[in-house]
Amino acid sequence: MADPLANKSQATPIVGHLIGGDRFVDAGDSAPIFNPATGEETRRVAFAEAATVERAVSAAADALPAWRATTPLARARIMFRFKDLVERNADAIAAVVTEEHGKVLDDAHGEIKRGIENIEYACGAPELLKGEHSRNVGTGVDSWSERQSLGVVAGITPSNFPVMVPLWMYPIALVCGNTFVLKPSERDPSAAVLIGELLSDAGLPNGVFNLINGDKSAVDALIADDRVQAVSFVGSTGVAQAVHQGASRAGKRVQALGSAKNHAVVMPDADLDNAVSALLGAAYGSCGERCMAISVVVTVGDETGDALVAALAERVRGLNVGAGTESGNDLGPLITEPHRDRVVGFIDDGVDAGADLVVDGRSLATDRDGYFVGPSLFDRVSPEMRIYKEEIFGPVLCVVRADSLDAAIELINAHEYGNGTCIFTRDGAAARAFSDAIQIGMVGVNVPLPVPVAYYSFGGWKRSLFGDLHIYGPDAVRFYTRQKVITQRWPSSGVIEKAKFAFPGSD
Repeated sequence: MADPLANKSQATPIVGHLIGGDRFVDAGDSAPIFNPATGEETRRVAFAEAATVERAVSAAADALPAWRATTPLARARIMFRFKDLVERNADAIAAVVTEEHGKVLDDAHGEIKRGIENIEYACGAPELLKGEHSRNVGTGVDSWSERQSLGVVAGITPSNFPVMVPLWMYPIALVCGNTFVLKPSERDPSAAVLIGELLSDAGLPNGVFNLINGDKSAVDALIADDRVQAVSFVGSTGVAQAVHQGASRAGKRVQALGSAKNHAVVMPDADLDNAVSALLGAAYGSCGERCMAISVVVTVGDETGDALVAALAERVRGLNVGAGTESGNDLGPLITEPHRDRVVGFIDDGVDAGADLVVDGRSLATDRDGYFVGPSLFDRVSPEMRIYKEEIFGPVLCVVRADSLDAAIELINAHEYGNGTCIFTRDGAAARAFSDAIQIGMVGVNVPLPVPVAYYSFGGWKRSLFGDLHIYGPDAVRFYTRQKVITQRWPSSGVIEKAKFAFPGSD
């Protein structure tokens, strides 16, 4: 498998760009990439200058006519080969993810598998791009619809899923006949570069997929380029809103997924042991650095709350924290030192606000090298507290007490974010009432992480999503294509028809 490093001759290797099938490194600015488990700088990432962004978009624009003319079946066959290459190189990709992000290897493999599901969905391009046809919508008149590509499109992806989230975007965009420019997170870009080179190995023509590394200036340059027709973004709400506004003003199609504060409701009749097991993984998996992480548990009734907190606390204290490469660890480090300090600051705020810190993981932040924070558990959190209102994005779980299911629903619906939620119960009527009333985009019943499979679409409500269409699945096909409707009639040969001035009907 190709190495992601564009220049290994330097003391600190540099991760560069993929443009037109070639590796490229700017001569200008770069930034360090750290191993979160040790705090050591392992690589640097080149930051794309304006000319580099222009070069990438030009490569995509030059490749567009031929790629757009390629049949959906030919595009799908490339995706089949691409899927096989990702599967065969999964160990190498997972190792890079763990080295640069910090998540444990099992979790890295998990995100690769979920990403592969989206490649599999894209392999159905001939079926996905079929239009509709109606014969004789009027006398001798037929009508049909087609889905046609947009052109050059761009994706901007976060650090927490350096493999999966890019694969939410470009497989579908490519099989729909678009060319693509990816800007991955500068914190852990190497996995995206590795997988981008596998696209070339699968037979994707040069320039159809391009990758630039960089910071905000690279994002701004992509959005400003008139040739870029659509932008897909995943990140924090503040940035998502800014990207949505900027791209919309520039006349582009845009979807921007933002922050989350996902609640789980635990009813008195829930299977408590199974709920605790599910919540452990949902709250603390990937060290809480998931937009679908459960960060708030709402218990209905004080007895439920007391029992749940006692059971959770015992299990949380038993979680193993360490380097993601070491077997037996449940949690790795957070991705950067500033983010570790931010999470510790949230825990400090919770204590100062009067919440009950049942399990305190702050000691790991000073006891170890690397960017570690131990799993932490708060009880008796109230809605006015910062730890309740804001996305912490770390291994911190808050428990809120509610008197009834209606009160729990009202609490969740009042929050500004609406990404995901779930309920633990044995009562089908309660689950149905919850699913109907809750104002959240993705809902689970006894499922703590209700992330849709690849043939459904992923997206939240309220300030968790800016744009009309969700990401991947059927909505992605709609996002990356325009619909064209053609109405056709062939008059009888040699017949001269009279002009008609009334608006035509369907007779």
